[in-house]
Amino acid sequence: MGKLGKKARKFAKKNLQSVLKRNRKTKALFKKKSSKDEQKDVETQEGNAIGPSNGSIMVTDNIEDASIDAVFAEGDKDEGEDGSDSDGYLSEDSSSPYVAENVTGNILEDENASSTYVELNKNIHADLVMKKKKLDRLKKKDPEFSKFLESYYESIQIAETYSDEDERSDPGQQDEDDPAKSEEKPLTDSIISFWCKMVTEKHNQSALISLLNAYRAACHFGAKTIGYKFQNSGGFCNILMFMLSNADDIFRRLFQLSSLNCRKEAIVELKNSSKWKDLRPLVKCYLRSTLFLLNQVTDSEILAFTMTRLRASLLFVAAFPSLLHRLVKATVSLWATGAAVLSSAAFLIIRDVATVFGSNYWNTCVSKISVAYLARSRVSEIVDAKHLQFLRDSIIQLCSLDVQKSSAKALASISQLAKILQWGLQTKKKEAVEKICSWEYVNCIDLWVRFISANVHDYDLRPLMFMTIQIINGLAYMFAGPRYFPLRLKCIQWLSSLSSSSGIFIPVASFVLDVLEYKVVKEGGRSRNTFNVTSVLKLPKFYLKSQSFQEECLLSVIEQLSVHFAQWSCHISFPELAAIPLIRLRKFQEITTTENLRRMVKRFIDQVEQNVDFIQRKRDEVPFSPNDYQSADSFLQLEKSSLQTPFTQYYRGVLEKASQKSLHECGKMSLLEPRKLKRNKVERKKGIAVKENHPADENGILG
Repeated sequence: MGKLGKKARKFAKKNLQSVLKRNRKTKALFKKKSSKDEQKDVETQEGNAIGPSNGSIMVTDNIEDASIDAVFAEGDKDEGEDGSDSDGYLSEDSSSPYVAENVTGNILEDENASSTYVELNKNIHADLVMKKKKLDRLKKKDPEFSKFLESYYESIQIAETYSDEDERSDPGQQDEDDPAKSEEKPLTDSIISFWCKMVTEKHNQSALISLLNAYRAACHFGAKTIGYKFQNSGGFCNILMFMLSNADDIFRRLFQLSSLNCRKEAIVELKNSSKWKDLRPLVKCYLRSTLFLLNQVTDSEILAFTMTRLRASLLFVAAFPSLLHRLVKATVSLWATGAAVLSSAAFLIIRDVATVFGSNYWNTCVSKISVAYLARSRVSEIVDAKHLQFLRDSIIQLCSLDVQKSSAKALASISQLAKILQWGLQTKKKEAVEKICSWEYVNCIDLWVRFISANVHDYDLRPLMFMTIQIINGLAYMFAGPRYFPLRLKCIQWLSSLSSSSGIFIPVASFVLDVLEYKVVKEGGRSRNTFNVTSVLKLPKFYLKSQSFQEECLLSVIEQLSVHFAQWSCHISFPELAAIPLIRLRKFQEITTTENLRRMVKRFIDQVEQNVDFIQRKRDEVPFSPNDYQSADSFLQLEKSSLQTPFTQYYRGVLEKASQKSLHECGKMSLLEPRKLKRNKVERKKGIAVKENHPADENGILG
């Protein structure tokens, strides 16, 4: 049978019963499959939302796109009310003697609305005529009132003489014919001093408005604004220093508030005050200008002083929720990136906001600083370890204010870390390995380990601690090679910290002794390109061939075993605890060919054996059986509290050497320096002059 033509195939597809029957079957089959798949998707989504009932951690399909800080970024929204970037200029009374010139006249004029303003001016002029007539009648009825007006006019003449003298002495007067220049009115030192005197001595509100407008112009210096113009840097500095130093006291005096009154209830009292409606624009102008200044200034000292003054005015900032959110956002940025003094001043504001103004602000502050901390950790090498430690300790201090809520955040974060680790163990993908072996992942674990260690005595954090221990064990097993020695060392330190803080035995010796099994080149010399091992997570290949790496491994083994043995040196089971480590250490002592390493191991073995003999003698003298757990736990409590065991003195010496080593490593060359050396060596061969003078590597161990 020949092949059907196009028209025949079209007819058969449309009309033949067999074709229609087959199409109905396939459609029904696809519908059943799709319905089952959709039901499975719904079940998996519900399971992910509720969580597994048996406590195991499920791996989601989109774990590759999962972010470590996604737990903290949820629900982080800024309010937009009252937080717009509007002009913020305060209208000034043109008849006031404390206004240099009418600044708003040219601003309000518009070509399309000129007729409207003309009618308004006529109405205002008519009102002024009526008020003037009333004043004339009052002068005749009350002579004392007329004397008051005369003294008032004298103050006006003084202000005018000040302004006239400044305009004569200023060579760079504005050209009145130039409309672009006439928008900015000059500010001199005498005008600013006169305003400050009127505010501090006579509490004049018109002068305060002029000061706030001038302060706004100073904070927006360099931006395209219309307002005042400073004649010199002295006036600019004077207005900034005066407002930052005295604005809080001025506002508290106007509202009759104590300087120590910074409670959540005080905000309600402030808003219910009779003066709030009139003074609210003034307070908002000052706060908005100061927040704008935070985003413009780069000097650390000015920023630290501004943060300190904003901290004193937190009560007024809290009256504007949107401004408080903007303050927290700017403060977190300065806390994460600023210098020591600036970062400390910023954290004080964050802590006050979190503790004073309710749980919502606590949640916002914890989320923002956690995201900022993890963002600072997205580096290949830690350059400023002290600053990162400060950031970590700041988060722990803030989380310790509400341990119950912090535990919920920690549980969600650790579950996310566990999902990523399980994904990496199952798939072994390059993306998974890079995400796990990163400073962001490591610092997140370190954060929660420190949090648990700081609060496990006062709160029941054992379920959280056991989850963290499982992640650390999985991380240590996943990265067991010699190149990942720094990461493995961190895992050992975390387990030791959790064990010492909780009093629960965690087997650490096996992880420590596995470091002695690293295979390195025996004939390798001492590396000239040394660097701080704690600043990286993965060692370069050239460092594995050096004797420095062997010494570093052995010193770390002795140090971590000393920490582990010192914790259990007075326990009744110490002889059994030290049995296997002593066997493996004696085996390493026989194999090693370096005399220096052999001596260190020999001394450590002797100290451990002395403590084993001491515990064995004390254990032979006790009258209770091993089944008496209460008596066994109280074994050698007096010696433990007085630190009189033989191993204690040795442990103190190990701690002193470890502290000296950490100080010495701070001055070592970073991992980036060998790359610079290699690049400079190539440039010398090409005849390019190199500014930096680094020592050349004769052995060529740079790659």
